[in-house]
Parts: sequence; C-alpha cells; structure tokens
Amino acid sequence: MKKAKSIVIAPTESLRIMGAEAYLTGVLDGQLVTKGDTIPLSIMGQRVDLVVTATNPAGAVIISENTQISLSEEPAAVKEGAPTVTYEDVGGLEQEVQKVREMIDLPLRHPELFKRLGVEAPKGVLLHGAPGTGKTLLAKAIANETSANFYSISGPEIMSKFYGESEKGVREVFRKARQAAPCIVFFDEVDAIAPVRGSGFGDSHVTERVISQLLTELDGLEVLRNVVVIAATNRPDIVDPALLRAGRFDRMLYIPPPDRKSRLQIIKIHAGKVPLADDVNTERIADRTDGYTGADIASFVQAAVILAMREHIAKYSSPKEAEEHAQELKVHLGHVEEAMKKIRPLPAQELDWYKRVAEQFGKPKLLSEASRGVL
Repeated sequence: MKKAKSIVIAPTESLRIMGAEAYLTGVLDGQLVTKGDTIPLSIMGQRVDLVVTATNPAGAVIISENTQISLSEEPAAVKEGAPTVTYEDVGGLEQEVQKVREMIDLPLRHPELFKRLGVEAPKGVLLHGAPGTGKTLLAKAIANETSANFYSISGPEIMSKFYGESEKGVREVFRKARQAAPCIVFFDEVDAIAPVRGSGFGDSHVTERVISQLLTELDGLEVLRNVVVIAATNRPDIVDPALLRAGRFDRMLYIPPPDRKSRLQIIKIHAGKVPLADDVNTERIADRTDGYTGADIASFVQAAVILAMREHIAKYSSPKEAEEHAQELKVHLGHVEEAMKKIRPLPAQELDWYKRVAEQFGKPKLLSEASRGVL
C-alpha cells in the first residue's frame, strides 16, 4: 500500500487548534485513508469530524510520520442525505459492526483492494432480527461512517395501485444511486415489497413485477459499481428466496437482542447527557431490563426524562421560574421505574422464534481473514 506524501483534511465545522498538523500526524499515524473519508476524533472531550479532501498520491494511502498534513480553514460540506449516526451510537453490536465493515464499509471505501484481491464485493446485505434491535440504526451508521450518499426507502412507499408505477419507483431509486455513487440504498421492511411469490401476500401481479425489477437491478446487465443495497426485515422467512441467492442479497446478518453488557452500553449512550440522580444505578437497570431491545431502552429513558421535567415544572409557579432553576432538574430512580412500567419487553418465546429463524438461514459468509488487517 502506498504511503501518503501529503493529505488535506477539513473539519465539518469551524475549528481552531494550535499545532493541529503535528497533533494530527501523531494521532493518524498508520491509518489507511482515501479522499472523502470521514475521520472522527475526540478533542478535549468533544467529537470532531474531519474529512479527507485530497491525498498525494491519489487513491488509498497510509498516513506515516513523514506525511505532510494540512488542515483546511474552510469547513467541509456535509453530504446531503447522509445520517449523522456513528458506530459508537450503536450500542452492544461489536461483532455485528465488524461483520458490517467487512461486508459494506471496506468495499465502499477501498474498492481497489477488492480488485487487487480478485474478490467481488457484496452487492446486498439483509439485516434481520426482532423489532427494535438496531437494524435501521446500523444502516444509518454505515452510511455516515463510509461518507456515502444514503437513500432510505420504506417498503410500502414503493407500492402503487397504478400499473407500472411500482416498478418505475424501483428503477428510479437505482438510477439515482448509480449517479450518486458511492451510495447506499436502504430498503426498510423489504418483506412488504418482496414477499414469497404465490404466497397470497398483497397483489400477486404487482408483487411479481416489483420482485422481477428488483432482481434485474441487483443482478442485471447494468453493473452496480460502488452501490451497496441494504435491506431490513423482521420476517426473513417470507422474503422471496430468489432475492437471497448469491449475487443479490447474498449476505445475511442476524441482529440479536442485546445481552446484559450490550444493554448497559445502550443505557449509557441514551442516558449519557441526562442529569441522573445519585439513586440511579445503570448497572442495576441493566440487570432489570432482560428482554428489552435498544428501542425499548431509548423509549423508557426518554419517558423518564419527560416525567422528571413534568415534576420539575409543577414545583414552580411559572415556566420561566422553572427554567431559572433548571440546574436542579434530575432524573431519579422513581422516574425510571415508572417509565419502565409503560414499556413491555418482547416475550421470551418471541425472541426464541427470531433466533430459530436466524439459525435456519445460517451464518453470513464473511471475507477472508486477510482483509481484516486493513480495517
């Protein structure tokens, strides 16, 4: 791999750091980058995103202690449509994030490595698992971390009662994706537009035409370059099998419900900026949330904050007075417990069903161990 002679980096917002170039050389030494990459850094406790705007030589390069780093004074433009979620916001899915980087992140950021290794990059990845486990959040994090354009399409949005409109919608999505490459196309609730043909779900004629169009776009004559398709579903068992063969959605990734360690990470992510009282112990809350998904945890944390705000405002005669005493506002254990009563975790038998479906479809195929070294 070529070593970088020089690179130009721009922050996504105005930033002034004394001795920035020397600091960045030490922090980024040994990192593999290419033009367009976003590099997240933590500076004085604050997250700062830096975008690589130019490299010499061009292409993927490795930063060394001899690399001349220039920090642009002009902030880099943030790509329209790209979410701001990062892998750090996806709590407790370390193994799944690693697999995603093998399947999607690496091919989009460094396609020349695949060409050199003689390996064809995956075209489509199907994320499946129980509702609320983080499938959509993971897709958004992928788009942000790869600095790719992002198109999100909900399954029902494609379907139309007018003849030919549904297929046209699919064609239009992929046409825009090719023009905006590198790009990620995300189909949420893909089972709504591509159920098993002949199963009786929806209008069979419309369904068959949409599936045929989707198969053509994924594996037709017009090659998808620097475009990855991600689909999410709670019901992989009713997705048409033709979509799951090699060359289409040929990678399947099960997103499991969070275990205790993962739940603790998720609680800390969502409660990180919440002023918690001393009686709130995140370790104990993690013990009591068996069966809760990431979405459930986010929901009851938000509900606890609202309960605390409501109680705080009721103590004062006016909203203005409540604002003046905002530093007194804290979320207590009672607020958390009351919020948890309103959130019902998924039953154990339902979680077991999703696990059995995942075992039926098998484990996703991964790239060779050699490819992990560049991540």
